[in-house]
This record gives sequence, structure tokens and C-alpha cells, in this order.
Amino acid sequence: MPKSSIFPVRVDLPLAKANQIIESALAKGRERGFMPLTVVVMDSGGHIVAMAREDGAGNVRQQIAQGKARGALGLGISSRTIGERNQGREAFLAALATAADGQFIPVAGGVLVLEDGVAIGAVGISGDTSDADEECAVAGIQAAGYQSGIDTPD
Repeated sequence: MPKSSIFPVRVDLPLAKANQIIESALAKGRERGFMPLTVVVMDSGGHIVAMAREDGAGNVRQQIAQGKARGALGLGISSRTIGERNQGREAFLAALATAADGQFIPVAGGVLVLEDGVAIGAVGISGDTSDADEECAVAGIQAAGYQSGIDTPD
């Protein structure tokens, strides 16, 4: 019987970078005085690489953050764009939620992590307003040396 080998799996969004995204996103939230945040970083396959929930964050915030990130990954655009493009298309959003087993939140706060124009993961944040969540996601992604595909104010 031949000897089997174990091969490493390619990792495009390493744990160290995911943790850097989280720490920078949380720091941005604290700097701006936002409510306690929950941050989920997912790889391009939709698996959680890292997650952190600040003290005082609600107990459903992880699922909301994960749904924002999963939506961004699933459609290849930010969760804000998903919601904005589909206003008045409730049947489509309902079908999408069904197809995603309910793990889909079409409001700002789910942002793709881009490297050289390719999505290697996504960040989802929940805890404050959706705009604040998105601001922190973009800050975390940029601090880790990636792009978000979202224009930020100067």
C-alpha cells in the first residue's frame, strides 16, 4: 500500500491578517465612540477565519455580521450595494435569503477583502449603525494592507 501524504491547503487570508483586520476595525470603533462591535472575517470559501465580539455587544451580533459578510461573498459586492440595488425587489431578496439558508443581511457592514482585484474574503461587522459598521470594516481591511473596493471620504 502506498504511503499517503498530507498536503497543505492554500491560505489566501491568513489568521494573522484576519486578526489585524479585527483589531484595527475595533480600534476605529473605539476611536469614533461607536457601540460595541462584533467583527467576523471570512475566507473566500465562506469559512470564519476569526471573530471577535466586544464586551456589551448583543448576542445576535455574530450572526448579523456573518450574514453581512456571507452576502458580500455570495454576490461579489458589498452588502450595502446588495441592499441598494434591490430596493423594491422584495421577492428577489426573499429568494436570496432562502437560497442562503437565511444567512444573508443586505445592509451596509459586509465588505469584500480584495487583493490585486480578487476577493480573498469578506468582513462583516454589526453593533452600531450600518454606516458605522462599514466604516470600521473598511478601516480594518485597509490597515491589513488589503483593498475593500469601497471609496472612503478623504
